Amino acid sequence: MGDRQAKNALFDGFADVAKALGNGRRVELVDVLAQGERHVDELASEIGQSVANTSHHLQVLAAAGLVTTRRDGNRINYQLASDDVEQLWTVLRSVARAHLDELDDLAADYLGNRSRLEEIGQDELAQRLDDGNLIIIDVRPEAEYAAGHIRGARSIPIDQLPDIVGDLPTDAEVVAYCRGPYCVFADDAVRLLRRRRRNARRLQDGFPEWRAAQHPTATGLAS
Repeated sequence: MGDRQAKNALFDGFADVAKALGNGRRVELVDVLAQGERHVDELASEIGQSVANTSHHLQVLAAAGLVTTRRDGNRINYQLASDDVEQLWTVLRSVARAHLDELDDLAADYLGNRSRLEEIGQDELAQRLDDGNLIIIDVRPEAEYAAGHIRGARSIPIDQLPDIVGDLPTDAEVVAYCRGPYCVFADDAVRLLRRRRRNARRLQDGFPEWRAAQHPTATGLAS
């Protein structure tokens, strides 16, 4: 039978993973890395932190075994250590939403009022991938699109969309998607499109959930 000291050490080891996620910026890094691997400079920009602070957070995540690195020439790219880490983030969100009373208010403060934003579910979108009257736009940063995207989607990062709306056919339906249920890019895209009198909806979740459901995906940039 194991002794108390050994049991304490074991459970402290489990707790180390929770401690690594006990910071909002590190959880945000996991959310970004669920889209695909990124360089520390890009990650720092995404989470609004200095490169030094971002590197520290990544080191904490790496020490807990949640992220790994890959060298690409002189660059070091970070990625989630496994699909289980992405699943852990999904479960963490789900538990927080179910048991943290103020989470809905926090989400509304960030995302705004979604009551007028029409959504489309994964299954309906999957059935319409070859619908010539449907345009799917990925409004995440281009690097995330290149790492993986919905098959047939067009990369239009949210900051570029205002200049491109006029090029989209007026008689087509547009579906925008981004990182997941708490990503604001797709919301902003749909609001902009509707102001420009386009028929637009947002994907109910985001690309990681689409990929997890094993719907059709592709990688790389469009030629």
